[in-house]
Amino acid sequence: MTIAKADLIEGMAKGMAVLESFDTERQRLNATLTAERAGLTRAAARRHLLTLAYLGYLETDGSYFWLSSKVLRFSGNYLASARLPRALQPTLSRLAIQAQESCSAVVLDGDEVVIVARSGNDRNSLATGGGRVIAYGLHMGARLPAHATSTGRVLLAAKTKIAFNEWMKGRYLQRLTPQTTVDVRSFRALIEKIRQNDFCIASEEHELGVHALAVPLRNSKGVTVAALNVVASDSRISALVMQRDLLPLLFEAARELRPLL
Repeated sequence: MTIAKADLIEGMAKGMAVLESFDTERQRLNATLTAERAGLTRAAARRHLLTLAYLGYLETDGSYFWLSSKVLRFSGNYLASARLPRALQPTLSRLAIQAQESCSAVVLDGDEVVIVARSGNDRNSLATGGGRVIAYGLHMGARLPAHATSTGRVLLAAKTKIAFNEWMKGRYLQRLTPQTTVDVRSFRALIEKIRQNDFCIASEEHELGVHALAVPLRNSKGVTVAALNVVASDSRISALVMQRDLLPLLFEAARELRPLL
């Protein structure tokens, strides 16, 4: 949405930018790092950090700051009150039983997808060829890079070509595994193929040993509002078998959900 300059509370916008500076790569920040990440002066960053700590949204040791559990109020209130997660959950739970794998529904937020509903065994894990165990059960609110995930690609394919070109402008595609598609031309071709097929399967592109299959979730007007996926270990099922056996279940769930979205 757009907003008149007179209606914009710049202090609030800067405070939110400070909160968004914290992520999995930078869990603890000082004033200097926060200023760099939020685009503020060091003095302004310090004041925002101290204020957020005073309000209980950050904790500090006097030099570094980190998120407190109070920030979970935002996600908790969203998940409790938002219509989308509540509409998805019954179908998602049944789909997880049918597929015998973990299932999630996600939305696109800039460069990332965010899990807004999920079902499956949170203790699921997979073992790589070398015997290393990697947990792939993902929690509600988890954020993942859109370019390397099946759901992210489905949601990018749902954009108009103009909007997708804008998203791609100056884009650097980070390599997460040896299988991640990072060449821009190849990625564009991949998104076009997803538009034609109306689904995406990503094999070991976000995490080694993991296949993910996703379809778009559209509302009654045909607008894509989310994506639905199923995730499985390659030790349990191959990508081809996953597509053959589980894709019909995903399409059926998407059709069932359409009138509810």
